[in-house]
Amino acid sequence: MFYQRFTFRLIFRLLIINLLGYLLFYLIKNTQLWFTIIGVAMILLGTIISLYYYINQIRSDINRFILAVKTRDHTLNFKNKATKGSFPELYESFGDILLVHKQIRLEQEAMFQLIKTILEQVPVGVIVVSNTTAEKDDEIAFFNQAASNLLGVPAYKYWHRLKQHLPIFGTEIEQILTGGKRFLELKIQDKLIQLSTEVIPLNLYGKNYFIISFQNIKDEIEQKETEAWNRLVGVISHEILNSITPISSLSDTINKMVTDKENLTEDEMDDLRTALHTIQRRSSGLLDFVKDYRLIAELPTPNLEPHTIGEILKHIKVLMKPFAKVKNVVLDVEQTSSKITIQLDLKLIEQVLINLITNSIYAVENKEMPYINVNYRLENTKLYIDVTDNGRGIGAADLEKIFVPFYTTRKNGSGIGLTISRNIMKMHRGSIEVVSTPESSTTFSLVFNYV
Repeated sequence: MFYQRFTFRLIFRLLIINLLGYLLFYLIKNTQLWFTIIGVAMILLGTIISLYYYINQIRSDINRFILAVKTRDHTLNFKNKATKGSFPELYESFGDILLVHKQIRLEQEAMFQLIKTILEQVPVGVIVVSNTTAEKDDEIAFFNQAASNLLGVPAYKYWHRLKQHLPIFGTEIEQILTGGKRFLELKIQDKLIQLSTEVIPLNLYGKNYFIISFQNIKDEIEQKETEAWNRLVGVISHEILNSITPISSLSDTINKMVTDKENLTEDEMDDLRTALHTIQRRSSGLLDFVKDYRLIAELPTPNLEPHTIGEILKHIKVLMKPFAKVKNVVLDVEQTSSKITIQLDLKLIEQVLINLITNSIYAVENKEMPYINVNYRLENTKLYIDVTDNGRGIGAADLEKIFVPFYTTRKNGSGIGLTISRNIMKMHRGSIEVVSTPESSTTFSLVFNYV
């Protein structure tokens, strides 16, 4: 064993040193053989120096190993020491540790290259900035090709250079360095782009990083707008054709009835009155349809003021309780004493809640125990006002269409209530979410940003 080997050599050297020391002491005390005394003294000194270098060599090898691990130097080799040294198993362990360390390093490097390759291929711009404190020497650790293409800039090494080139982008990003999302419009090479940006702060080994990701959503928005317009045009065309076709047909009939006739019989007059009445009714329907369309397009700008959730729910309870009672529906409005305050236009939000509760009242028709619950909840940075009913629910196919203007599943419904409600929530920087289980329950949620 290496311990026995080292111990043997150490004991042997110490024994030689003691013998030489005793011999030198004897010669000095009992003889005057100065040349012998000098020779023994030199041998003793050489033996002590040899012992020092022998021990120091091991200490030096350990220090070299520790330094190699610290500096990630994988070129250090202890193979000769493992076969000839005093500690063969120790040197062999040194070699194994360095080899494992090298393999881990190579695996990390391979994973880094894999992630880097993936990030270079994705169409999302990614910029990683280290130690971002709005200082000039903040380094950009990663700048993928998509980011360079979207921003129309080279892969800068320092953040301040990118900010100099695109000051609006830099300023907007620094506003959300603690984390968050933002929508930006930038003019890049005379072309307007719309970016959805997000910043994620990250701390790794005591060093701060900020991952900035962004993508151009202009094409996606245009595609969604085109799809929405196509659906809207389809609905409008359908409604107009439904009204125009009988009007055109009746007009042609009336024209034939009165052509080349100076007098009409009583039956012909009755037919004429009926036709004119039908034309008038269908024209009024078409006029109402156009008015509804204008109502969607001309919503007023919200007048945002602080209101408590309890105040909103109290108003809704007073407004809708009588109507629900007439329809034999139990309307339960909870937490009307809440003091949580948000900025909103009370009249517009009341209109949204009236629309939702009215829809729920019609949805629970013919139910044995019709029930509607209005409540609120807080989740992270969002505030939800929920309107839940136990009505017939909404099918999966209809869930995708209920917000399309003039689309309705209710008899005699206008199909604009949910469209107006969603537009009002968008004007409040919020949204409407819906979850429904057919023949069980439906929940419409007004979602507000709450910080």
